[in-house]
Amino acid sequence: MSAEPTPSDPQPADANPDGVRDHGASGRRLFWWALVVAVVVVIADQASKWWAEAELGDGTTIPVIGDLIRFVLVYNPGAAFSIGTEYTWIFAIVAGLGAIALAWFAWRVRSVGWAIALGLLLGGALTHLGDRLFRAPGFGRGHVVDFIGYGDWFIGNVADIAIFAGAVMVLVLTLMGVSPTGRRSRDD
Repeated sequence: MSAEPTPSDPQPADANPDGVRDHGASGRRLFWWALVVAVVVVIADQASKWWAEAELGDGTTIPVIGDLIRFVLVYNPGAAFSIGTEYTWIFAIVAGLGAIALAWFAWRVRSVGWAIALGLLLGGALTHLGDRLFRAPGFGRGHVVDFIGYGDWFIGNVADIAIFAGAVMVLVLTLMGVSPTGRRSRDD
């Protein structure tokens, strides 16, 4: 007698209509992993900004790889590439809504890769939200501290790196057919 279920066997009580088990508590643990990744991003970003303001606040520029990568302090009131500088309060709202959406989605993932990607995105959104809410010139209008110069292209920060890495992970996971539920696409 075989221990393998046959198609006529009833599905386990914790299985969804596709016959895949719902990992409930173990899936929720992935949310906490996403949160840990987000907290690490926030701490690394805010600590590096503290360093940048302390070391570069007097206008100092530190070349890292010649002019290709350098540390130089700027305060960015806008979005990427300083776009929309007069709409800083809108970026605060978007960052807040983005953080809520990312946390909601992270609560539901069943894939380690997706949990890490969402943690990176959530951490970046939260730290940018914090800058918008609590930095000068005032609540909801704060400027983001940027200090990593990439040639003459743009100047960013650790949160930007986390957001980029999270977005690349989402793209790679999607192209690999890994769903947020942890299942691979059926055409494998």
